[in-house]
Amino acid sequence: MKVIVIIPAAGLGTRMAPPSSTRGKKSKQFTELAGAPILVHTLRKFVSSPAVSEIWVALRKSEIGDFRARLEKECRDTLQKKIELVEGGEHRQQSVANALAAISARADDIILVHDAVRPFVTPETIKEVIRAVEKYGAAIAGMPAVDTVKQVERTAEGALIRATVPRERVVMAQTPQGFRYGVLKKAFDEAEADGFLGTDEASLVERSGKEVAVVMGSARNIKITTPADMELAEFYLKN
Repeated sequence: MKVIVIIPAAGLGTRMAPPSSTRGKKSKQFTELAGAPILVHTLRKFVSSPAVSEIWVALRKSEIGDFRARLEKECRDTLQKKIELVEGGEHRQQSVANALAAISARADDIILVHDAVRPFVTPETIKEVIRAVEKYGAAIAGMPAVDTVKQVERTAEGALIRATVPRERVVMAQTPQGFRYGVLKKAFDEAEADGFLGTDEASLVERSGKEVAVVMGSARNIKITTPADMELAEFYLKN
């Protein structure tokens, strides 16, 4: 059994800057953090994991050549593991599907899908997700909800509360999300056949009828999507 990591990194990430300023700009995963792109920090976490066999990164076609050159010139430590770059799609789901189509895996191999801009995932979280996939076939990292969760109905003037969701029944999904290759491929094939676009890989697997386990993530496993997140990321690196 081998563990293969897929990192969808073809998105532009307009929340990092006003849409009008993103034209011609690099994707948020290439934003510099302590002298290296966020994506490189993320890669290093999986390169250092003994369980991981290979890593596939889905990028915009125009970014593949430059990123490969940068890895070879400035970030050679990441090349201790096999890293393959594939063309991503318009949506996260298409990027992961493209990587799934390119990899060679058996049904019982484990696929981990991780956000490109979650560079603080811990070795323990990676290990726990893999362990849960071995046991259940599908698992994600998640955190209990801290704030009160409201179900709302959107209106032209805003939103109206329709229900309060008990916090003990809610988790905030993180990555990595892990699955047996056969489980994930089946879910993706079914979604493509039905024209279904999910919010994450777990949503496709749930739709396919497979239960997904949740393991405890980490409060530090933040997804960098706004300038405020960058400030927090810089703080984490310094401390």
